Amino acid sequence: MSAVASKISQAGKTPRAEGMGSIIIDGGVAFRVWAPHATAVDVTGEFDDWSALPEPQSEAAPTGADGNGPSRPQRKATPKPQLPTPAHTLISEGNDYWYGEVPGARAGQEYRFVIHAEDGRLIPRIDPYARHVTSSVGNGIITDPDAYDWRGDHFVAPTLNNLVIYEMHVGTFFDADPDSDHPGTLDNVEDKMGHLVHLGINAIELMPLAEFAGDYSWGYNPANIFAVESAYGGPEKLRDLVRIAHSHGIAVIIDVVYNHFGPSDLDLWQFDGWSENGKGGIYFYNDWRSSTPWGDTRPDYGRGEVRQFIHDNAMMWLDEYHADGLRYDMTPYMRSVDAGETNIPDGWTLSRWINSDIRAKEPSRYLIAEDLHGYAPVVSADDGGAAFHAQWDNHFVHPVRAAVIAADDRARDMDSVREAVEFSYGDAFSRVIYTESHDEVANGSARVPEEIDPEDPDGYFAQKRSTLGAALVFTAPGIPMIFQGQEFLTDGWFRDTVPLDWHRSTQYRGIVRLYADLINLRLNTEGYSKGLTGQHVATLHLNDEHNVYAFHRWYDGGPGDDVVVAVNLCNTVWGEYTIGMPYAGSWTTRLDSDATLYSADFVGAEVPVRVDAVEQSYDGQPASATLVLPPYSVIILSRD
Repeated sequence: MSAVASKISQAGKTPRAEGMGSIIIDGGVAFRVWAPHATAVDVTGEFDDWSALPEPQSEAAPTGADGNGPSRPQRKATPKPQLPTPAHTLISEGNDYWYGEVPGARAGQEYRFVIHAEDGRLIPRIDPYARHVTSSVGNGIITDPDAYDWRGDHFVAPTLNNLVIYEMHVGTFFDADPDSDHPGTLDNVEDKMGHLVHLGINAIELMPLAEFAGDYSWGYNPANIFAVESAYGGPEKLRDLVRIAHSHGIAVIIDVVYNHFGPSDLDLWQFDGWSENGKGGIYFYNDWRSSTPWGDTRPDYGRGEVRQFIHDNAMMWLDEYHADGLRYDMTPYMRSVDAGETNIPDGWTLSRWINSDIRAKEPSRYLIAEDLHGYAPVVSADDGGAAFHAQWDNHFVHPVRAAVIAADDRARDMDSVREAVEFSYGDAFSRVIYTESHDEVANGSARVPEEIDPEDPDGYFAQKRSTLGAALVFTAPGIPMIFQGQEFLTDGWFRDTVPLDWHRSTQYRGIVRLYADLINLRLNTEGYSKGLTGQHVATLHLNDEHNVYAFHRWYDGGPGDDVVVAVNLCNTVWGEYTIGMPYAGSWTTRLDSDATLYSADFVGAEVPVRVDAVEQSYDGQPASATLVLPPYSVIILSRD
C-alpha cells in the first residue's frame, strides 16, 4: 500500500480508499494517480463512455532497444473520439496526488487517466498501477485483487538449502499451437505441470511477466510493471498457475526488472507532460544517470514517489499473487550507470529497503539478484549490504561451462573446476549455480550440447559432458538451477519465438531420468544424501593430468549424511583409481552418470555398487578407496 494512502485531500475530506490506481469501493471504484505537474486530471472509461478522452496526439518517445528479444511489430492503440465534457475530474490532495471516486464503475471495465499538462495538452495515460491492460498501448482494466479464490492456499516454500529452480519463459515453454501467431500462455504451463513434478524440481522461476511491447519478448522490456502480460493470459491466469504449482509442492519465483523500464510502449515517459533535457520526466532520471544499455529510461531511485512505486510493485507480486520470491534483473545497473563504479547509491539503498521489508514481513520469501560481479555485499543483510538471499554466481557458470565445452581434454583446468565448486560468499546457499540460463544460451552463446558439438549436439560427447556439468550443478554447494528443456538436451540457442520441442522429452527420456535422479539426490528424498543440503565441502582429490576431481559434502556428517562426488573429465575409463576418503567403511554408489539406463550411447562401465574405504591415508585424508571412473562421468557415493 502506498505511503500516500492516508493523506488528506485538498477538499478537507479523508479519502474513502487507500492505495494507488483503481481501488474497488462500495458501490464503485476510486482512483488515485501521482502527477505533480498536472493542472487537472480526469479519469474516463467504459463507465462514462470515454467522455474525457481527447483525440490522439503525438509526443516524443524514449529511444533504445526493445529489450533482449528480437524486434517485433507493435500493437496500435485504437483512437477514441473527442467528447466535450469530462464526467469525472479528480481532486488534488495537495501532495501531487489526485483522487476521485466513480459510483457504478466495476471490475472488468477499461479506463484511462487524462492529464491536463501545464502547456495545455490533454494527455491520455494508462494507469501506472494498472494490474491488467488490454495491451501495452491500450487501456487499463479495473481489477479486484481480493476477489480471487485461493482455495486455502497456504504453501510453505522450501528452505534455501532445499531449493531446486527451473527457469522458464512462459512464451516458449510449451506452445499448444506452435503454428499460431501467439506465444505460449500461463495455461500452457499448467498443461506441463506433470513433467515438472516428475522431474522433481520444487521451484519455477518465471522470466518477466510484466506487460511488454508486442506479444513476443524475453520480458526484459517492461511497459507496465504492475500488469501481467496480456498475451500470456493476464492476472487471473497467473494466480491460477501459482495456486496449482503450490498444490504440487512447487514454489514460484518471478523476475522483476527495475534497472530500466521500456523503452518502447512506455506510457510513463513524460507522464504528466514535464521533463528536463528532453528526457523521461517524473519517473526517470533526467540527467546522465538515465542512460542504460537498454534505453534512456532508468527510474529515478532518489525520488520518494518512484521508490514507493517500485517498492509497491515488489510487494504486489508477493501479496496479490502469492509468489514465493523475486529475482531482480541485472542489479549492477541499479547502482551504477555502466555496471562499474557505484555512482547511483540510491539504487543500492532502494534494493536494501525493499529486501529488508520483505525479510521482515515475509521471511520465507526468496530474494535473488542477477549481479554476476561476485560482489559479496549483494548477499549481506548487514549494514551496507543489499540484503538479497542469493545471487547468480559467475564464479561457477563460466569455469564449469569452459571445462565441459572444451574439445581437447588437455584444455580442461581442473583447479578452476574445483574453485568453481568450492567458492562461497560465506553461506553455501547465497549463490545460484547453473550451466544454462536464458543469458548463457543466447546473445552469441548456445545450449551446452550445441557448444560441445555443433555438428552433433545430440551425440555422445554432447550428452556426456552436458550431463556432467549438470551433475556438478546438483552436487556443488549452492542453489541449483536449470533452464527449460535442459533436461532433454535442447540444443540451438534460446529465442522468444521458438517453443521447446516436447518430442525430445520422450526421445531422451533417459536423460530426463538422469536429471530426476540428480534432483532426488540433491533433495535427499531417500534419506541417504543429506550432505548435499549442507554447508560443507572439502577437496578429497585433484589430478589435473588425469582430469579427475573428488570432493566431500556434508551437513553434520555421519551415515546417510556424508557424500563423496568423483568427477572424471577425461575420455578415459579409469578402472582402479584411488582417491582419499573422509572416513573408512562401507560406501554405496548412489548414481553413476555413465549408466546405460540414461542413454544407450553411454559406455556402461562396471561401477561397483559397494565401495569399501580402508584406513589407509591418501591425499591427506584418513582413508582411501579404489573407484571405477567412466569417461566424462560423475560417481556419487554416500556413507552407509
